[in-house]
Amino acid sequence: MKEHVLPELLAPAGGREQLEAAVLYGADAVYLGGSALSLRAKCRGFDGRELEDAVRFAHASGVKVYYCLNALPFDEQLPLVEEQLAMLPDLGVDGLIAADPGVIHLSRRICPGVELHLSTQAHSVNAAAVEFWSGLGVGRINLARELGRESMESLIRRFPSMDFEVFVHGAMCLSLSGHCLISAWVNNRPANLGLCTQPCRFDYRGITLTVEEALRRDGPFLDIQQGEDFSAVWAPMDLCLVRWMRDIVHMGPAALKLEGRTKSGGYVAQVTDVYRTALNLAARRTPDDEISDDALVEELFHTASRPLCSGFFMPERVVEKAPQNFSPRPVVARIMEPAPLGGWRVEVRSPWNADADAALLMPGMRRPLLAAGHYHLENHRGEATTRLNPGMTGTLYTDVADIRPGLYIRA
Repeated sequence: MKEHVLPELLAPAGGREQLEAAVLYGADAVYLGGSALSLRAKCRGFDGRELEDAVRFAHASGVKVYYCLNALPFDEQLPLVEEQLAMLPDLGVDGLIAADPGVIHLSRRICPGVELHLSTQAHSVNAAAVEFWSGLGVGRINLARELGRESMESLIRRFPSMDFEVFVHGAMCLSLSGHCLISAWVNNRPANLGLCTQPCRFDYRGITLTVEEALRRDGPFLDIQQGEDFSAVWAPMDLCLVRWMRDIVHMGPAALKLEGRTKSGGYVAQVTDVYRTALNLAARRTPDDEISDDALVEELFHTASRPLCSGFFMPERVVEKAPQNFSPRPVVARIMEPAPLGGWRVEVRSPWNADADAALLMPGMRRPLLAAGHYHLENHRGEATTRLNPGMTGTLYTDVADIRPGLYIRA
């Protein structure tokens, strides 16, 4: 990557809606997979005609598509690996994300013209590994989340001809670069074969644990208390590096990656929007420099199911705290299309009461207010209503301008 070039913003696309959300809210590229061997059992992925349509849609919007085949397959999965590799050239994907040396070896024989990206599963943490993978034809390396800022910058500077990718937001497995055995042990669904059921995100009970190191005696570095019923333990925090966007851009990575292929379209929209805005601010590509780091982080708390922190990026972990009296507001609906008699048809995702203020989520962190009493709802039968429930369709009437299909509403 050349100095002063803005990194590519790479967003997850677990399904068609997430793909459309990533494109609309400012991603430069998306990563997606099929229904098998892409390390995400909970997202349906793209197969056959759906995959062709996804690539065509993204490319029409100027967005690149990287195909995930980052499982660590056994011999019996190799025929499926070869089948998936053989289809990539005709699809026109912009890159293949892989981790297993065998998959990489097969890709160089079956689809040598497809750019090869190395997954975080390969755990790249040193210069010798970069030289090794470069020799095998890898064009981009995802640096392990276990690395700190100085180590990342050192590798990026040392290998100017290699593209590097850095995770900046999302869930962090408490395992070595995602090499986790919990799902295999609990559910007989091996994570590294693409079958992970994400039990690290589940809540458990019967757990009370406080750990303090004997010599330092500076307080607990791990403090887990069971809640009223069940509590999270294996994924206690999510990564959030939005505060350090200018520093990261200065490091010179080729891409910044957002985790979340099992997340909803509303999640992808909001997180992509925050990091797109942060990147534009870092590059001074927006006329509005008044959006503070605090405001960007606060926006992310609307999507967070766990605390946010700096992971291993900083010498000492920084844990984000929501503002006092902050109350997260869920996405209640997605704009689908203009309604035949005016207004906008919406798909409802969370209970939506018309007597509450709502906000339209516009790209660029614009949040025009839908003030209670100044917008109106109808149900699927065209009847005026003060409440729409999840799973329903309805119609929104508002004077707010610039509404378009694909936008989300928060209330």
